[in-house]
Amino acid sequence: MTYLLVPVIVVLMIMVVVSLVRGIMAFMQGTKSDLERGDGTGATEMQLLQNKMMFARIKYQAAAILVIAVLLGISKS
Repeated sequence: MTYLLVPVIVVLMIMVVVSLVRGIMAFMQGTKSDLERGDGTGATEMQLLQNKMMFARIKYQAAAILVIAVLLGISKS
């Protein structure tokens, strides 16, 4: 079981990093377009993408923590 959970943790860590980088890229592009746009109402496409990437990052981090908790539970048995 341990041999299965360790690769799952690694995959989840990679997914966290990918969603973090995509969120940062969306933030940088969104900041540039927000400065050019001026005052506007509603969320822009880049702001929506930032929120989506932040939620994805949190979801993958939570999944990784759960897998680590299961791994710790198995190792104590």
